[in-house]
Amino acid sequence: MVRVGLLVRLQAKPGKEAEVAGFLESGLALANQEAATVVWFALRLGPATFGIFDAFTDEVGRKAHLAGQIAAALMVKAPELLAGPPQIEQVDVLAAKIT
Repeated sequence: MVRVGLLVRLQAKPGKEAEVAGFLESGLALANQEAATVVWFALRLGPATFGIFDAFTDEVGRKAHLAGQIAAALMVKAPELLAGPPQIEQVDVLAAKIT
């Protein structure tokens, strides 16, 4: 059962929307390599607004993800692609259906 997650909101710089989308799509390969990442979603919330939701069974998994390759790549690309820093919220998962 997933217990904790991350909800990340990203605002693309004008003209960088396609690059942000491509960057997020490429993150799936890295997420698939993380055993502790139970679910990982890259989202488009609006024309220039994107998000990531991922969930973990415990705090150890969440911390490992935050210290992993996806987070590192995001922080490197953020100044180039994003209008501001990623808004990262640590959330508790109250209920989930994963099949």
